[in-house]
Amino acid sequence: MRKVLSALLIVLACVLVPLGGLSAWAKYEVGDTGRYVDTMAPLAAGPDVQGAIADTVTDGIMSEVEVGPLEGEVRAYVHRAVRSFTGTAAFRAAWNTANRTAHHAVLRALRSDSQGAVTLDLAPVTARLKAQLADDSVPLAGRIPVEHTEVTVLGAKELSSLRKGFHVLEIAGFWLPLAAVALAVGGILLAVHRRRAVTATALGTALGAALLALATVVGRALTLAGLPEHVSRAAAGAVYDALTSTLRTATWFILALGLTVALATWFTDHRARRRAAPAAPAPAPEQERKRARA
Repeated sequence: MRKVLSALLIVLACVLVPLGGLSAWAKYEVGDTGRYVDTMAPLAAGPDVQGAIADTVTDGIMSEVEVGPLEGEVRAYVHRAVRSFTGTAAFRAAWNTANRTAHHAVLRALRSDSQGAVTLDLAPVTARLKAQLADDSVPLAGRIPVEHTEVTVLGAKELSSLRKGFHVLEIAGFWLPLAAVALAVGGILLAVHRRRAVTATALGTALGAALLALATVVGRALTLAGLPEHVSRAAAGAVYDALTSTLRTATWFILALGLTVALATWFTDHRARRRAAPAAPAPAPEQERKRARA
């Protein structure tokens, strides 16, 4: 009974490792606005995000400006100007502001009963761009619209399906990791052979971390495959990689730690057995003769 209970606790602990890691990441990394903005900030200097922002803002401007037969030349000029603007400190400030606003909006939507889609307003970017182009005496700069430059961050259908899962993750993000540790410690303490229990726990933890790493890779592929055609997959991939950077680092750390502990425990157990073998008392001669007769 003791062996069965120990094995059950260890198995449950190993099962909770990937679930606890995922929920803790969702709660403390994605669910925290400050950390989210800090994670997204470096992307403002990336070519993929800059290109996607330039395309989106250019499309918004050109949809409101009538230029007649010169549309191609004007679009190219505006796109170059916007792309140049994405390399400035003003753009980085606007990018951080937009991300902070969007994250607040997503959290409010997930924690409330609102049914509408969550959008990211690019008006701060467009307003700063308009001011810069006007200062540079660019034609048509004064006609650039500041409104209607929003992109959908979370659709209404996705919001409804994610709300329940988000509530569960917020609760599980704190309790699941603690439960995994408590179950692992309990299973090891109940084990008859504790070194073997430690080895099994370490290997199971490493396996759980490997499964979480695999799920992160599969999730990236599924996320990019499900994007609409007009969304830049390169930019979305950069955002996904940035958001999951901490999760992937923690996963590889847990995987390496589990394998290291398992190897160290096996090595010490092997050495202990080798030392104990010569110390066993040799059978007496009379006992040997009796065994030979038998």
